[in-house]
Amino acid sequence: MGDWVTQWRVEFLGREWNVVDIGSVVVVLGLHCLTLLAPFHFNWPAFWAAVALYFVTGVSVNLSYHRQLSHRSFKLPKWLEYLFAYCAVLSFQRSPLEWVSIHRSHHQFTDTLKDPHSPVRGFWYSHIGWIFDYRSRFGSYDARLKNVGDLKREPFYIFLHYTYPLHAIGFGVVLYAVGGLPFLVWGLGVRSVVFLHATFGINSICHTWGQVVWDTGDLSRNNWLIGLMAHGEGWHNNHHAFEQSARHGLEWWQVDVTWYVIRFLEAIGLATDVKLPTETQKKRKSLSNNYKISEEKLETKVINNGKL
Repeated sequence: MGDWVTQWRVEFLGREWNVVDIGSVVVVLGLHCLTLLAPFHFNWPAFWAAVALYFVTGVSVNLSYHRQLSHRSFKLPKWLEYLFAYCAVLSFQRSPLEWVSIHRSHHQFTDTLKDPHSPVRGFWYSHIGWIFDYRSRFGSYDARLKNVGDLKREPFYIFLHYTYPLHAIGFGVVLYAVGGLPFLVWGLGVRSVVFLHATFGINSICHTWGQVVWDTGDLSRNNWLIGLMAHGEGWHNNHHAFEQSARHGLEWWQVDVTWYVIRFLEAIGLATDVKLPTETQKKRKSLSNNYKISEEKLETKVINNGKL
């Protein structure tokens, strides 16, 4: 990556910690410790509950937090929009307001030192270190949420913002009541940890390893493994090329489970104003096309210089 990469190490000692940083450590560490119990509390009902919840909560994060609320890629009836947002809250990925605020900042400052989670500040930082350093993302606690004025006008999202940990923890209580410790360990711990790292991998792995198809001017990559683990979010170079597209897996073989759900909702009349890239936009962003344009410009420059 050459000059793109500046290694910044997250300091655990010697910096000021605030209550948000400490809370993040407690939650992430607690979920990982719970996951370590998985081999000792395995049963098939708990396993399949975890698989089902991995799909429901994971797709909800992508569909609600990301493609609808962050990028306005499509519209849903309010009752359905709020239902997906609530399911996303159960993923331990913060409130809709904060998630969207961080993601919009990521696109505004992609792969610069102002990007909340870019590998230009180190791979570890982009994967999980940024979670524990609130001040490095926003500068100050008061500087957050300045780019989500549209969401702050809706009381439901304000409510979720101030109560979201209670919903995720309360859901853990429900799982324990239904299936005991196996359901808690697998349905909350394993499910949450695996999808957290799938999401974190979009920030780290999909800006480090993978295929570049579009001229985006950043480090975004298409990575098939993250594409599978994160329900289609791994086609990240596609996403950075066409931010408002509801579909990330633009080729038939690029599995995008979140898009399949959106397409189904569109087919039954629930999803409307679904945005997709046009052929003109694709040609403009095509990496091969931009190479051709650069060669044509170079050839023209050589001819002109020859005439001079």
